[in-house]
Amino acid sequence: MKKTIKTLVAASVAASVAVVGVAYFGLVNVGADDPHFPAVHAFLSMTRDRSIEVRSKDIQVPNLDDQALIKAGAGNYNSMCIGCHLAPGVADTELSQALYPAPPNLTKVGIDSNPAAAFWVIKHGIKATGMPAWGKSMGDEYLWGMVAFLDKLPKLNAQQYQALVASSSGHAHGGGETQMHDHEGQHGSAKAHPHGEPEVAADHHAAQSAMANGGADHHGEPEAATDHHVADSAMANEEVGHHGDSSDGADHHASGKTDSGSDEDHHAADSPKAEGGAGHHEAEHAQQEQAAIAAPKTHTHADGEQHLHNN
Repeated sequence: MKKTIKTLVAASVAASVAVVGVAYFGLVNVGADDPHFPAVHAFLSMTRDRSIEVRSKDIQVPNLDDQALIKAGAGNYNSMCIGCHLAPGVADTELSQALYPAPPNLTKVGIDSNPAAAFWVIKHGIKATGMPAWGKSMGDEYLWGMVAFLDKLPKLNAQQYQALVASSSGHAHGGGETQMHDHEGQHGSAKAHPHGEPEVAADHHAAQSAMANGGADHHGEPEAATDHHVADSAMANEEVGHHGDSSDGADHHASGKTDSGSDEDHHAADSPKAEGGAGHHEAEHAQQEQAAIAAPKTHTHADGEQHLHNN
């Protein structure tokens, strides 16, 4: 007897070491595209079903014919579930085909005559299957709405389904709603975006292009800077006009004439000097204008950076 016990213990230890070794050395392929062996799949399915049955047996089921519950469930199901569990008139999606174990097509099985189990699964989820625990963000009344809707789902055609969703409040379960993956966009009710360039990214690049154009205007010649140079030019012209106004000076000298010949000679003698003075001023201002044209212009933008503009 003792020998038998020792043998069983040794065998158990050896088996445990073998299992740990297989796992440790990565011999088990955990990829979702490599299904379990049939025996492993059967064992895991039995474990799942028994776990749900034991934990849901005492759940009290409300009236699932309540129209308010059904409508609320329709809106939430359409927003949160059709990517995996499909809907009437909806073909297989990327998610429904890529997940393993494959999510059930609820348009065919509904709640499988067990509303308490369906409620438990929706609320708590299932480990390592992709089924979320919606009870973390939804109250029980909204979860029961989804159960009530699922009870009716297998009997709906595509038109009836869409009408029921349209009569609902959409994705609404008392708070905590978030913008998730656009499941509806996969099924024709919204624009489908190619994997290479989604519509949001296109808008993003358009915004970048607008910013680039704005930057080009900034460095090329902004309107404010143009006005600034126009104002400089006007000031320069005004200054030239002030010094080059010979007509007023001529009238001034003409009005100062007297009948006296000496005065005439005096003004006649002053005339070459006056002309020389006027020529001097004109030459000086011509040089100033040329220097102003040749000199580079600078101005300061609102960002505090100076910019140089060559003529």
